Amino acid sequence: MLPLKIGACLKTDEIALHREWLFEADRDIEVQDFMTHAALTGEFEARIAAAKTALAGHAGRVGIHGPYEGLDLDNKDAELRPLITARFLRALEAADRIGARQMVLHSPYTRWYQNNLLCAEAKLERIQSVLTPVVRAAEDMGITLVIENIQDVDPTTRRKMVESFASPSVALSIDTGHAHLARCMSGAPPVDYFVRDAGEQLQHVHIQDVDGYADRHWAPGEGDIEWSAVFRALSACASAPHLVLELRNKADIPKGYAYLKGLGLVA
Repeated sequence: MLPLKIGACLKTDEIALHREWLFEADRDIEVQDFMTHAALTGEFEARIAAAKTALAGHAGRVGIHGPYEGLDLDNKDAELRPLITARFLRALEAADRIGARQMVLHSPYTRWYQNNLLCAEAKLERIQSVLTPVVRAAEDMGITLVIENIQDVDPTTRRKMVESFASPSVALSIDTGHAHLARCMSGAPPVDYFVRDAGEQLQHVHIQDVDGYADRHWAPGEGDIEWSAVFRALSACASAPHLVLELRNKADIPKGYAYLKGLGLVA
């Protein structure tokens, strides 16, 4: 198993703190400045300018985390769905303008859904209503929307949703901490099973550790995820996903990286 290169999720004013580590090895960066209403409205131009400045000289891959609070892909209110679409399109514009080629969106699937599969067809129709214009715009821009597991229990459900778009601009993201929480709380399979189920649809991974109780976003090694199993699965993934540490305390990025490097899993 060859070590894999990882990067990090950061706001633009945090990139400088890890610039040498990120830039010298052209590591993946996920910019997390475009998730809020303020960021996509009154602060929009200023945040784009700041992101361009922070990323100047970086030759690695860049993505952004899209907005998600109150923006359910499966919103049942037909009047609200176009507003959600518009917010995603605005974030997609930001991604394109700063040179990002991925945008993370949150999955709408939950444990409740897995026990109520009779609503599957209507749910998928609502998701497609919200996302289809965004997918078309992403195709035109050469950007991939990656759908991150949040409360997902069965990884095949989200994969089939992604496949329903039949577009290279929709793919899968896995958050290792969310997957492990789903295993502990809802009987989901282990994290490496999420990776293997995703296969070549996997384009993005949030790397964070948890204890099975809450969404800690700890550095790897602080929780109880089986990292060797996760990286064995990732090393078999031919799609070369963006791999980024998503830690609550950005000062822990060197510690999390050092832990995984000590296991021989990352470069």
